[in-house]
Amino acid sequence: MEAMTIPDGSPAAPFRNIGIVMMSAVGDSVHVLPVITALKRQDPAPRITWVIQPGPRALVEGHPAVDAFVSFDRARGWGAFVETRRSLAAQQFDLVLDLQVYLKAGIVTALANAPVKLGFDRARARDLNWLFTNRQIPPHPGGQHVQDQYLEFLSALGVPADPVEWNLGPWESERPAQRAFFAPVDRPVAAIVVATTKPQKDWIPERWGDVAASLYDDFGLQPVLVGGTSARERAAAAVILARAPHARSALGSGLRQLVGILDGAAVVLAPDTGPLHIAVALDRPVVSLMGYTNPKRTGPYRRFHDLIVDAYGDPGEDYPISMQTRPGRMARITVADVLAKIERWRERYRDRASGVDR
Repeated sequence: MEAMTIPDGSPAAPFRNIGIVMMSAVGDSVHVLPVITALKRQDPAPRITWVIQPGPRALVEGHPAVDAFVSFDRARGWGAFVETRRSLAAQQFDLVLDLQVYLKAGIVTALANAPVKLGFDRARARDLNWLFTNRQIPPHPGGQHVQDQYLEFLSALGVPADPVEWNLGPWESERPAQRAFFAPVDRPVAAIVVATTKPQKDWIPERWGDVAASLYDDFGLQPVLVGGTSARERAAAAVILARAPHARSALGSGLRQLVGILDGAAVVLAPDTGPLHIAVALDRPVVSLMGYTNPKRTGPYRRFHDLIVDAYGDPGEDYPISMQTRPGRMARITVADVLAKIERWRERYRDRASGVDR
């Protein structure tokens, strides 16, 4: 295997132990997977340890490219740093990648023992995060997709990013549960992600209900509601089921079963949230409802752009890639807008095989 190099261009000693610092939510954890898979593809020998929150850990537990996890439970406040320090104290890394730009990630990076700590450039690092790393990736002018930001770390190490691979599963041990879930369903499944962690990203539940009813009546699909069990998600599901009684709820299925559901779905409908990126990683066609956030930055990566319902931009607007949010835009999306994308899915993607073996 060709050796990786450190960002100043000089050859690096073989990296036997690599630490990954990424303690963000599910979507960002999905974006980290192509970095880890590429590192292992370049050289399978290094041991990779990921500092991660318990929630996203439930999604990536068992991933073949990750050798160990260190849980960072931010709900414990400063206690999380104490526990993480204890977990990292006995480990010696050759390289740590700080894939976040915030102070908490900088502190965890500082707690790790490693001669090379690679993070974002000073312009993009926040909360003085750059002070906790001793190497930075080169600055990048202009905006880019979040996934591409993480892939920059591979470029800095001289590791090819392509092909971009997530390898998210389902694992073979999960296939029986996946088959059991789909066994009683006699139609192709349309998985609907009913809500997000931010109300500003959510779509109107009554409109979801009308879409779900049309999916069943007009497109021959079985709507399945997916997501967590927060009060907002349960309330949205109740509204949807009242308007679309043939829909089924799979809320609270857990992240690994969610992977199986999305993998077996014919189409996924989602606002900007973690399951959208899981669907992309599984190569499942996804109708993305985007309004609050910029779809060029946080929409589906490299795939299914023709299925984006874009309420972020005004008609004819060639907006730049940016972190700017636009509140109130999700309400611009109509039922007809979403069903038009379902019609496009039917024309272009309907015959694409799902991942479930019935």
